[in-house]
Amino acid sequence: MSSCCADFQNGVHTQFNEEIAEDDRKRYRRKGPNPTTRLLRNMVLRAGGGRSMLDVGGGIGALSFELLAAGVEQSTLVDASAAYQAVARNEAMHRGDNSRMTFIEGDFVDIGRDVPTADIVVLDRVVCCYPIAETLLEEAFRHSTRVCALSFPRDFWLIRWVTLLQNRVRAIRHNAFRVYVHPAKTIEALAEQNGFRRVEHGGTFIWSVNVYLRNEGIAPAHDGEPPAVTKG
Repeated sequence: MSSCCADFQNGVHTQFNEEIAEDDRKRYRRKGPNPTTRLLRNMVLRAGGGRSMLDVGGGIGALSFELLAAGVEQSTLVDASAAYQAVARNEAMHRGDNSRMTFIEGDFVDIGRDVPTADIVVLDRVVCCYPIAETLLEEAFRHSTRVCALSFPRDFWLIRWVTLLQNRVRAIRHNAFRVYVHPAKTIEALAEQNGFRRVEHGGTFIWSVNVYLRNEGIAPAHDGEPPAVTKG
């Protein structure tokens, strides 16, 4: 979720409120992870996983809980929605995962420099919340020491048409939240520029799910700098 739009925070609090957060938690307890969360979990594990993870826009924490149960040792969950942060904390207590989780409320693009890096960075249905994907993804790739995994809407005419309709309805209802469909080629280019290669691709009819692995010898970038090439 990104602050490059003046209405971003208002949109987050309107769209991701207490009622929606509780509904998501009830659905997760009843049905388990949604399809993209399940795909991301499996793909990250096939890519080798890691000890630590950063769950950007993690919502109620479903992907964090799934990967913690699969062997990840620690998760940092960043989300701009106070309601989702509260529900995620509560669910972590319920599951006994609170000692292995850190919760940070805020827009990841704004607070990224204060967020620690992690072996795994995940963004499940988050890229579509940002008007400008580049600012979010640059920060995400910079924070990943090994794996970066994300799901985002497929870029074709039907998805774009439905998204446009949804955004117009939100505008009529004075809801500042918007959804964006970003070109896959832009995401691929950003991954490559930051020293990552795609190792797995899948998804559903609506969602594309990609997992990227950091190239050997390419260290995470610092603020405003390209990824550094390290010598073995």
